[in-house]
Amino acid sequence: MANVETSAETNLIGQAQMVKSREVDFVNRFNQFSLTKLIEALGVTRKIPLIEGTTLYVYKTVGTLQDGSVPEGEIIPLSQYERTKEPIGEITINKWRKAVSAEAIKKSGYNEAVNTTDAKMLQDIQSGIRTNFFNFLNGLNGTVVGADTLQAVLAKTWGQLQVLFENDSVEVVHFINPLTIADYLATATISMQTAFGMNYIEDFLGMGTVIMNSNIPKGNVISTAKENIIMYYLSMNGEVAQAFNLTTDESGYVGVHASQTDNRVQLEMIALSGIQFLVEYADGVVLGQIDSTPTLGSVTVTSDQTGASSGQSHIATSNYSLGTGEKFVYKTAKTTAPAVTYGQKLSGWTDLPSGGIITPTATHDKITVAAVDSNGRAQAAGNQTLSIKS
Repeated sequence: MANVETSAETNLIGQAQMVKSREVDFVNRFNQFSLTKLIEALGVTRKIPLIEGTTLYVYKTVGTLQDGSVPEGEIIPLSQYERTKEPIGEITINKWRKAVSAEAIKKSGYNEAVNTTDAKMLQDIQSGIRTNFFNFLNGLNGTVVGADTLQAVLAKTWGQLQVLFENDSVEVVHFINPLTIADYLATATISMQTAFGMNYIEDFLGMGTVIMNSNIPKGNVISTAKENIIMYYLSMNGEVAQAFNLTTDESGYVGVHASQTDNRVQLEMIALSGIQFLVEYADGVVLGQIDSTPTLGSVTVTSDQTGASSGQSHIATSNYSLGTGEKFVYKTAKTTAPAVTYGQKLSGWTDLPSGGIITPTATHDKITVAAVDSNGRAQAAGNQTLSIKS
């Protein structure tokens, strides 16, 4: 009777090899074919591994310029400035899981049910990392410049960065909404590349790399020096990879594990990563605004006691018509009305009520009212002494 071979053949490609191949493919597409290209486009030279829960900081310069109108012989008041670091949260591991049922594979086929959803999961993870970075940039309140064309705005932001970093050879990266640049691209022959789900153009108009993303408000340009950008990350290598049998590479930017859940008859995929792009110096970010009138407009503010109760004031505005998406906000102070510059992000200011009745802090006697656009940036402003009903 002939011998019957019952064991698997040597080098048979089985389920374990297929699962590993799927994990490696995910890691490669995340790192080698996408994240690496983004790092190169951004010019990131500092990729800093951190420990879970480490607080992230951004550095700013704060202070007040004193009045320079000093009478002869009097002591000149000191203008004090200091470099501060502002905490912006902790870096943490992000975890994602996806499962595909036997029924889904039966209905759509393995490629559609598993591989296509793997690709979509990868796309969404990348989108989250991008969105976090752009939300961070949108929240900064650095130097603001304005001009009436895209090319003029890029020139101004480029020039400001040469001054801020005191280096004529500084490499600049600009972040722009695709709709802002669409008209220019429609009539220009430009070589565009893609990285981490974003289109970018190298050496655009000779003023640096332009990266397009819809998270940047239309009409705005956010620019900084490439050397100002840092990538912080939590490594998925080492004990984490061992504990959860993660597939990763030497970078450790993402860890992946695919498995089969028999009691649910489904294929699962988990991915772990902790990546945050930041700028080191908030002062090294310049906001450009494409605006037909790129200067701070004037609002006439009046304060009286019409309709006010005790401790209240009635505020009215004139000589400025709100544009689309604009609104009035205000802030009160003691002795000196809050100052406003064009394009300044007025975080923490209060919406001016439709009836104009406000209740200022008891010791405050000055008010500034500003018109802000849909991004909360000042377009016009005016101030007044408060008339408060006793």
